[in-house]
Amino acid sequence: MSSTLILMIVFVIVVALAATAWYLFRGRSLRRRFGPEYDRLVDDSGRAEAERELRDRMRRHAELDLHQLTTEERERYIGRWRALQIHFVDEPGEAVREADTLTSGLIAEIGYPTDDREEQMAQLSVDHAKPLPAYREAHELSEQINGDGAEVSTEQLRNAMVQYRAMIADLLGGAHHIDGDGSRRPSHA
Repeated sequence: MSSTLILMIVFVIVVALAATAWYLFRGRSLRRRFGPEYDRLVDDSGRAEAERELRDRMRRHAELDLHQLTTEERERYIGRWRALQIHFVDEPGEAVREADTLTSGLIAEIGYPTDDREEQMAQLSVDHAKPLPAYREAHELSEQINGDGAEVSTEQLRNAMVQYRAMIADLLGGAHHIDGDGSRRPSHA
């Protein structure tokens, strides 16, 4: 073999290895950023399509006009959340419905889309992937309560409140203590 042919073969191998490494790194980066949302999309549509969708979400997300809440706005949401926790004791179903409304209002006030639920969830996944699966679950439970009057246990309602609390805390920046005494607490009731 000529040295030119050997160099061409080595070059092709190096390019193939670099492309493979780039592909794996890109997927790992998306998986780290989107967590369970990455896995959900891969399960639904395969890796290539899921990664294409997630990159498209990041592009659309960059076009949103999102803004940080003022201190007063954050305190207003924290106050409303605290009142809902107290209300839960007497009216758990009503408190869960109100938690859904409060969370939806917060999402809208930050600037996420509100007219298309799936697009809203897609956009939320870019910055709030960790609490998103639990929020989806809580929202579905809230719709169950509002919809067919299905029996929902107090434990399911309590779990929904925990899930809403995690989403609200994440939307408020994660450093804001919504429990009332300023102490750090884990995300469970």
